[in-house]
Amino acid sequence: MKIIEDLNWRYATKEFDSSKKVSNEDLNTILDSLILSPSSFGLQTWKFVVVEKQDLKDKLLEHSWNQKQVVDASHVIVLCRPTTFGDAEVDKFLESTASHRGQDLESLKGYGDMMKGFLSRMDEEGKAQWMKNQVYIALGNVMTVCANMRIDACPMEGFIAPKYDEVLGLADHGLTSVVVLPIGYRADSDKYATAKKVRYSQEELVIYK
Repeated sequence: MKIIEDLNWRYATKEFDSSKKVSNEDLNTILDSLILSPSSFGLQTWKFVVVEKQDLKDKLLEHSWNQKQVVDASHVIVLCRPTTFGDAEVDKFLESTASHRGQDLESLKGYGDMMKGFLSRMDEEGKAQWMKNQVYIALGNVMTVCANMRIDACPMEGFIAPKYDEVLGLADHGLTSVVVLPIGYRADSDKYATAKKVRYSQEELVIYK
């Protein structure tokens, strides 16, 4: 199947060709795929920061364990979560839902109460982890889309989040960084581009009951 071919083509790109840029049209498709990712209750507890200015990418290098992908990639997408999330954000989502679907806001009260009850049972650390999990759903989705478009990507947890937040001024937006995704096109010199993918078989990883 084509999708399996795409996933076999994909790898965590170690060297990007800095001379090749992702077009605005392709970038918009990638961003739309992030926005269309599923999330718990549909609450979309995320925002996506696109770093394209070279001076900013250069500043991020020292906070990325000197991984050159952030400098050489066409764009660096920083997937973020809100620093806080509560009833006000649920109400905003309900208003958006009512508007998009032509529903009466009062008809969504039961759904809203359920979501608020769910949030009330978590402390701030629990909510932070819950939101982080949602961001990783979006990460998986966008990486598959990139592979389908033959755009390279490299998911990175090897970065210092507080420093990224500082360089990008994320506190001003009520955000904190979760994971980083440089995107672009692999360099001819990247030896990992032709390395055989190492994966366990279905027999070893899948259990039928």
